[in-house]
Amino acid sequence: MGRAFEFRKARKFKRWGQMAKTFTRIGKDIVIAVKEGGPDPDTNSRLRAVIQNAKAANMPKDNVERAIKRASNKDEGNYKEIVYEGYGPHGIAVVVECTTDNTTRTVANVRSYFTRSGGSLGTTGSLDFLFERKCIFKTKEKEGIDVEELELELIDFGVDEVGQDEDEIVIYGEFGSFGTIQKYLEENNFEIISSEFERIPMDTKDLSEEAEAEIEKLLNKFHEDDDVQNVFHNMK
Repeated sequence: MGRAFEFRKARKFKRWGQMAKTFTRIGKDIVIAVKEGGPDPDTNSRLRAVIQNAKAANMPKDNVERAIKRASNKDEGNYKEIVYEGYGPHGIAVVVECTTDNTTRTVANVRSYFTRSGGSLGTTGSLDFLFERKCIFKTKEKEGIDVEELELELIDFGVDEVGQDEDEIVIYGEFGSFGTIQKYLEENNFEIISSEFERIPMDTKDLSEEAEAEIEKLLNKFHEDDDVQNVFHNMK
């Protein structure tokens, strides 16, 4: 398997650790999707993707429907998606993806987490060169599908890696090919379990156990913040 596939396996059990945090994240994603493309998942591909993620996270259907209804209300506030980048202790690059209704609060919190750990908040785009952005789809296995043949077929759709994880097919593609890949999978009757975006480090840094513990402490601060959706880093 390639680097992207191994990266995902390493992160698999570290994301969305608490169910309440997961549901909060998905709820925000629903608001953004509905505000952008309306409340009908049949005509809103982004909302379809979020609903799939909600199902994969075992979010109750009633919760999803209530979130869509609230988001459809013109008086419901919207969220802004914003990315913060900086260095933690020992030169570890950290990218923090946030969804917030108060950027002043969010940037203050993010800056304080970096500063208190001995790191520093950088400027937007300063760490782009250290990460590759990929879209990732998980689908159920489909009878008669050979993973290697599927990978060859999907190359023209922006896919660069297809792997198998137990009874799931995992598809990695270029960031800008999300819609094209989603359309192919839907038209060819693949059951999409979830879809998301990852920032995969081009290279990783080895640290001592003590240094790793410092980084983990910083990462936990980010994960505990309700405004934070995802955190990526280049620690091995």
